[in-house]
Amino acid sequence: MPPRPTRTRRSGIRIVGRALTCAVFALAGLLFYISAQTARGTDLRTDNSLLSLGDVIRQRSAQNQQAQAQLADLQARAQALTEQGSQNPADTARLDGLRLGAALEPLQGGGLTVTLNDAPPNATARIPGVPEPGVNDLVIHQQDIQAVVNALWRGGAEGVQVMDQRLISTSAVRCVGNTLLLQGRVYSPPYVVKAVGKTDDLRAAVDGDPTIRNYLRYVQAYGLGWKVQESGDLTLPGYSGTTDLRSAGGQQ
Repeated sequence: MPPRPTRTRRSGIRIVGRALTCAVFALAGLLFYISAQTARGTDLRTDNSLLSLGDVIRQRSAQNQQAQAQLADLQARAQALTEQGSQNPADTARLDGLRLGAALEPLQGGGLTVTLNDAPPNATARIPGVPEPGVNDLVIHQQDIQAVVNALWRGGAEGVQVMDQRLISTSAVRCVGNTLLLQGRVYSPPYVVKAVGKTDDLRAAVDGDPTIRNYLRYVQAYGLGWKVQESGDLTLPGYSGTTDLRSAGGQQ
C-alpha cells in the first residue's frame, strides 16, 4: 500500500488549491472589468447601434432636407439684400441671367415628362423565346435614369428636374440598391424626369439614345414601366440646395 500523505504535504496541497482559486477569481474579475469598459454601459450582444446602409441613408436624407430648407431661407434673404443694394438695371439683368443659367430660378415652358418604373415583382417573360427574368431585370438601374437625363440635355433641354429637384451642373444621379439618391435625398420608383425645351428635339434625342432603346427591350419583355408625355406648359422649380462641388463625381 502507498504511504499516507504527511500533514505537511496535505497543507501544501491546500495552499496551492487556494492560490489557484484566487487566481481564477482574479482573472474573471479582470475580464468583467475589461468587458464593462469596452461596452461603456451597453449590451455587447445587441445590434441596436449598428445601422444598416438604408437607415444611414434615410437619416442623412432627413438631415439634408432640414439643411436645404435653412439654406433656401438664407438664399432668399441674400437675394433680398442684393436687390436692395443693386440699383443698376444692367447689373440686375446680368444677375438674373446668371441665376437662370445656374438653374436657381424657376423655369416655365413646353417640354417632356418621362416616367420609369419597376416591373411587378412576379413578372414573367412576355415574349416567346425570352428567358425568365432575374431580380435585376425587373428594377430600374442607375444607368436607365442617367440615360434619360443625358438624352434630354443632348436634345437641348433648358432645364431638367428629377423627382422634385432641379438639376444643376454638379448634380449626380446615383442609385443605392433599389432607391435613387439625389443631392442628399432618397427616392423610390416610379422615377419622374421633366425637361423644358423644344418638344420635338427632346423626343428625338430620347428615341435615338441606344441605352434607352435597350431599356425599351426590357419594357417589352418583362413589363418595366415607361411613359413619355408631351406638355405645352411645364414649370420647373429653381434649385435651392448648395452649389458647392464636394467631389469629382458631383453632388449626391
